[in-house]
Amino acid sequence: MKQVNSKAKYILLELINHLPFSIFGVVTGMIMVGLLTFIAIVSGGEGLLNHASEELFHVFHPVHVLLSAVATTAMYWKHERSWIKAIIVGMLGSILICGLSDTIFPFLGGILLGAQMHIHICVFEHYQLVVPFAILGVIVGFTIGNALERPTEYSHSMHVFVSSAASILYLISYGLDSWVHSLGGVLILTILAVMIPCCLSDIVFPLTCTHKKCGCEC
Repeated sequence: MKQVNSKAKYILLELINHLPFSIFGVVTGMIMVGLLTFIAIVSGGEGLLNHASEELFHVFHPVHVLLSAVATTAMYWKHERSWIKAIIVGMLGSILICGLSDTIFPFLGGILLGAQMHIHICVFEHYQLVVPFAILGVIVGFTIGNALERPTEYSHSMHVFVSSAASILYLISYGLDSWVHSLGGVLILTILAVMIPCCLSDIVFPLTCTHKKCGCEC
C-alpha cells in the first residue's frame, strides 16, 4: 500500500510539472488553427477550409502519434529497462490514446456543440499513416533520454501542441464548420481532449506499467 501511495504521489508530481507545458501547447495549437482559418477567409478559400483541414489533420494525427510514442516510451524507459514492455507500452499508449484524443473526444464534443459529426478513425482507415510513425516514435523514445536532461517535458509540450491542432482540425473536417463561433466550447473540449489522453499517454500509463521496484524516486 505504501508503494502504491508513493507511486500515486510521484505521478501527481509529474502531472503538476507538465501542466505549464500542457497549457502552452493547447493555446499555441488554437492560435495556429485560428490563423489558418483567418487566412482561408481573407483569401476567399473559406469553402475549401473543411477539405484543407481534413488533409492537414492527416499530417498532424500521425505526428501526434509519433510524439506520443516518444514521450510514453521515454517515460517508461526512464523508470524500467525492459525492451519488450517499453515497446508494448509505447505502441499502445500512442496509437490507442491518440485515437481517443484526436477522434473520439472531438467527435463526442462536436455532437455536444450541436454539430452533425462524422466518425473517422485513422488507425482503421489509414493504418499505413499511423503505424510507421508509432514505430519511429518508440525508437526515438529509447534514445532521447541521452540527448535531453528532461526529455518528457519537451516531448510532452510539443505533443500537446500537435494534439490540440489535430483535435480542432478534426472538428472542422468532420462536422463543426464555424468553430470560431463556438470558441468557448471548443476551448473546454480541446483541454479535455488533450489534457486527459495526453497525460494518460505520457505520464500515467507508462508509470503505472512500471515494476514496483523500478528504481524511480517515488
